[in-house]
Amino acid sequence: MPLKITRAADPIKVDRLNMVIYGPPGIAKTSLAFTADAPLLLDFDNGSHRAANRKDVVRVTDWQDVAGITAEDLAPFSTVIVDTAGRALDCLTVDIIRANPKHGRGGALTLQGYGELKSRFGSFLKLLNSFGKDVVLIAHMDEQRNGDDVIERLDVQGGSKGEIYKAADAMGRLVISDGKRWLRFSPTDAAFGKNPGQLEPLQVPHFESPEFASFLAGVIQTTKDRLNALTEDQRAAQAEQEWFRTTLPNVTTADHLNGLLGRAKDAGHACKIMVRDRAKELGLVFDDARKAYVAAAEKQAA
Repeated sequence: MPLKITRAADPIKVDRLNMVIYGPPGIAKTSLAFTADAPLLLDFDNGSHRAANRKDVVRVTDWQDVAGITAEDLAPFSTVIVDTAGRALDCLTVDIIRANPKHGRGGALTLQGYGELKSRFGSFLKLLNSFGKDVVLIAHMDEQRNGDDVIERLDVQGGSKGEIYKAADAMGRLVISDGKRWLRFSPTDAAFGKNPGQLEPLQVPHFESPEFASFLAGVIQTTKDRLNALTEDQRAAQAEQEWFRTTLPNVTTADHLNGLLGRAKDAGHACKIMVRDRAKELGLVFDDARKAYVAAAEKQAA
């Protein structure tokens, strides 16, 4: 089977996102998550009742409460929220040890158990992704010290922390600065982050503000739009290249070719190369003084 190569100018449509939001306790991460588009919250933390704007939730006390989740279950929703990723992994750990006691020792996972945890949690995320929903993973922040420096990390156990980092399309920190709450996606020396949409730090509106009701929905959509804007540029470049590829074989005169120079310049380097190659096939050379292609003999005469 031939290798399926996505060319540089081929669009890659972004229809859904995995987003991680982390921060210290009590900063209203759950309330923020509920401002996503048509959210369903999988409440592993059993703290959804504290949210200022609670929407539909699944109160999870056992991993089996979510293990059989189906596309039909999620049909009314656009976003699935896992709150929190750390508690979800704790819940999954209990299920793993219950299913195979050899994967645990003294209530903690063995090395093989951690491998099972990593595999099953990754599979669960892929299942949610397969339903075409946006997924928001909420996590507490763990502060680690390196001398006098404070390093911010996700408070998530085991190797699944790395799986969350890899699965995240965007990762933001919810922080308080100057008495205001901010959502910051860009990484720093002291904190992780992923900012594919190149978003500036975003001030989170007050709970009672009309803008707060759909705040995260707007953040997710803006990130998608900016990623897809890149593919729109690629689609335009691809279309121009195809136009020159089909048009140039029918160009037989210098005047006709010169009439395409402005369009080729706007279309980019690849199209300018195609024009240059066609000029060579026609025996034309570029006259710097005229800024146009002429017959080689005409340039020599000049």
